[in-house]
Amino acid sequence: MSCVGCKDGAGFDLPITMAFQPIVDVATQTVFAYEALVRGKDGAGAGQVLAQISADNRYAFDQVCRTTAIELAAGLDMTAQGANLSINFLPNAVYEPRACIRTTLAAAMRTGFPVNRIIFEFTESEAMDADHILNILRSYRAMGFKTAIDDFGAGYAGLGLLALFQPDIVKLDMALIRDIDTDPVKRTIVRNTLNMLRDLGVEPVCEGVETLAEHDVLRDLGVDLMQGYLLAKPAVEALAPVAWPRATTSLARTA
Repeated sequence: MSCVGCKDGAGFDLPITMAFQPIVDVATQTVFAYEALVRGKDGAGAGQVLAQISADNRYAFDQVCRTTAIELAAGLDMTAQGANLSINFLPNAVYEPRACIRTTLAAAMRTGFPVNRIIFEFTESEAMDADHILNILRSYRAMGFKTAIDDFGAGYAGLGLLALFQPDIVKLDMALIRDIDTDPVKRTIVRNTLNMLRDLGVEPVCEGVETLAEHDVLRDLGVDLMQGYLLAKPAVEALAPVAWPRATTSLARTA
């Protein structure tokens, strides 16, 4: 099985690598997953790399990101402590899920990286056909991958999609987390979003945690999985050590 994207698309010529940022379980002080974040081999940041994507080369870019992430993760023995690998994908670069996944599966088989340790997370950067996204997510789940919606509360991927498909993980956008310790409106939104996700059996992750005060409020709200500079910055071709926050008095109950 093949598709026009595989046969007719342009290659992605900029050499890339990956930086890995932990998603941590602060309750057990373990790493739940490492998110693979694209970087240029020449030191270019993600923005510079992503600026090179076009309609012609996005399929090739998406494929090389997947294989590079898996190969590096396997070389770093990422799963030794039970961690998952989280890979971002572009929904508009997936033409037919079972055809477009073959390179990913081949990389996992070649490196011995377990498929059930791979999370595919996506953010809709533009309005897309919901049926297409649902087909991708359902196909990935059927193949044994975990799925995640990134930047929940910011982009197009919101309640409408969640009503149709409940992924394994939903990552709350950092805009909801920033200054949550001093913003009662954000606390209310996050508290109720967390309750909804738990009722749906979806694991919440709060991203963009940068301060101890934000961490403390999220802990008070029952959040275990967090990601952000307070805990660890991305490390290029390496697994960054985690700076576990010290226990402090929670702020949410008194704010």
